[in-house]
Amino acid sequence: MTTRDRFAIVVAAALASASVAQGQTFKVEKFNIGGEGGHDYSTAEAGTGRVFVSRGTHVMVIDGPTGKVIGDIPDTPRTHGIGLAPKANHGFTTNGGDSSVTMFDLKSLAFIKKIPVKVGGLDGIMYDEFSDRMILTNHSKPGTAIAIDPKTGDIVGTAQLEDNAPEGAASDGKGKLFVNNESKNTIQVLDAKSMKVLASWPLEGCDGPTGIAYDRPSNRIFSGCGKTSVVVNAATGKVVAKITNGDGVDALGYDASQKLIYIPAGRDGNITVVHQDAPDKYTVVATVKTMAGAKTISVDPIKHIAYVVALEYGTAPAGAPTPAGGRGPSRPLLATWFFVITH
Repeated sequence: MTTRDRFAIVVAAALASASVAQGQTFKVEKFNIGGEGGHDYSTAEAGTGRVFVSRGTHVMVIDGPTGKVIGDIPDTPRTHGIGLAPKANHGFTTNGGDSSVTMFDLKSLAFIKKIPVKVGGLDGIMYDEFSDRMILTNHSKPGTAIAIDPKTGDIVGTAQLEDNAPEGAASDGKGKLFVNNESKNTIQVLDAKSMKVLASWPLEGCDGPTGIAYDRPSNRIFSGCGKTSVVVNAATGKVVAKITNGDGVDALGYDASQKLIYIPAGRDGNITVVHQDAPDKYTVVATVKTMAGAKTISVDPIKHIAYVVALEYGTAPAGAPTPAGGRGPSRPLLATWFFVITH
């Protein structure tokens, strides 16, 4: 069962661009979905309403519009990302705890197999329709991008990257992949079939690029960065626009048909919503309030809904021991908040 926090916030923004209808609004609903474990990435399945939410040792499946828990994928130790391959009817989770990928049936959620990935540091995952492959980005040493056949689960390609902390990846749908390097502040360009590195582009004005999206009509890449995100011309590698946003960005969402970029800020507890007015012109249309810790986001580009998850913790009990790692005593998890943002 889920508990619905009964409130809705409407964020109205007068839009500066004449190309966008005036009076656009964003409605935020908030649900407590419960469950145990931490959280990293979420993935919205386009058009179905299902949202896959990583929870450390398992993946919760949520009916997005209602916040109801409709399924669970167990045994995903220290899971980070969830990738979906609809043609193959398979889903995949990246498990940092045992350096594996869990492959499951997309319809039934039934476990199929675990795929060992020996490099370690498994983090991001995305589906590239052009090459029909799952692309993993791994915080290995050195960092790697690994391609997996979504039908068989076989590893079919590996690229060695220039950074030990590669983050999100995006595809241009024509044979190129773009990978954000968080520590180097660069984007590397890969050939999607050979997995060869083609180029490395510095991201001027960007600190710690994480989330990434690509817009096909304009041939632009959006990189989510701390406090200032950037837009890159995918033909030249040059930064063509900068976007001021909140701090603590760890993902980025894009609704292509609405031309809306969603940039979540986990430290500031908000989402900067940006409209693409032209390939090199961008207008902030709203700042949507969430809460501290809401650093990642997923967008359903068919239903035009964005989803964010944040964990609410209580105070550590008096005298509680500090666990190994020195991050302070463990605090009790009070709620897992699931934000549903519509407009």
